[in-house]
Amino acid sequence: MRAPAFWWSAKPGLFQRIMTAILTPFAALYGRMAARRMGRSGSRVSAPVICIGNFVVGGAGKTPTALRVATWLKRAGETPYFLSRGYGGALSADGGAHLVDERRHGAAQAGDEPLLLARVAHTVVARDRPTGAMLALAGGASLIVMDDGLQNPSLRRDFALAVIDGAVGFGNGRLLPAGPLRAPIELQLQHSSAALVIGDGEQGRAAAALFEAAGKPVFHGRLAPDANAALHMLGARVVAFAGIGRPKKFFDSLEACGARLVARHSFPDHYAYRPLEIAALQRQAEALDALLVTTEKDMVKLAPFLPALRQDLPQPEALPVTLVVDEADDLRQMLLDVVARFRGAGRLSGEMKI
Repeated sequence: MRAPAFWWSAKPGLFQRIMTAILTPFAALYGRMAARRMGRSGSRVSAPVICIGNFVVGGAGKTPTALRVATWLKRAGETPYFLSRGYGGALSADGGAHLVDERRHGAAQAGDEPLLLARVAHTVVARDRPTGAMLALAGGASLIVMDDGLQNPSLRRDFALAVIDGAVGFGNGRLLPAGPLRAPIELQLQHSSAALVIGDGEQGRAAAALFEAAGKPVFHGRLAPDANAALHMLGARVVAFAGIGRPKKFFDSLEACGARLVARHSFPDHYAYRPLEIAALQRQAEALDALLVTTEKDMVKLAPFLPALRQDLPQPEALPVTLVVDEADDLRQMLLDVVARFRGAGRLSGEMKI
């Protein structure tokens, strides 16, 4: 599903106001259901759980954030396991928990985001988070980094970092389906430990102000393209395509690298590409004398049929990005403090359970 444009407008026009009015009763019902769900108590496991989530549907930068957090923790001597729902993959459909194996699993089995996560640390996909956590602990996890799940109360979190896209913030501030919010802002704020605003923008600053008013830390970051890839894009003609939450963010990143976008194609988040679609993009790139560029997340979905593509046409290539946090030392120390407090509390109480 592609998010409707009116979700992201802080200054709605007439059409947007009409759509919001029509959908508001459904949003009120959804809000009550979300509040009831988030009010449930979750299972406690015998390792710290760090949740990387966001308030709205679509991409805010959760996966790059989870990757950065896990990298910090590994350098500190921890053994983090990622825990993901595995959206779009078949592995989690059976209700069980599965360890992602890059050698055997593609995006159709594991989901696109878990394949990216598995490049950095062991990754478990499970629709039921406690079941997934138990598999991670059995495998030797010293802590769990949960990719998404801020609105899922089934597993108790020790730290919840809310990732905010600085360009759009909380959109129009309305609940699904009248807006992009997954639950009421006040409730999500209550369940968050801190915020990370990625990129700059008026709406992102407004969202950060809510955290600051609640006395919760706010960190700032940006997604930086790989230096070699950025140099490759400098001055190049590019046919760009992306199936992520907000494709415009990817297109803007390419232009920031100095690429000349001669065509851009937006697909829904987690889109399952077909070989014929990629072949058509190849032909367009050839006709326009351009590179064919997509995101890393999209690239993992293309892997199964890349060898079958025409090799005499432009091949899809990715623009890798990494998260740079302005206050990296402060956020890293906060996470390590959470881990230390958890273990101290466990030793004192002797009540931690798997």
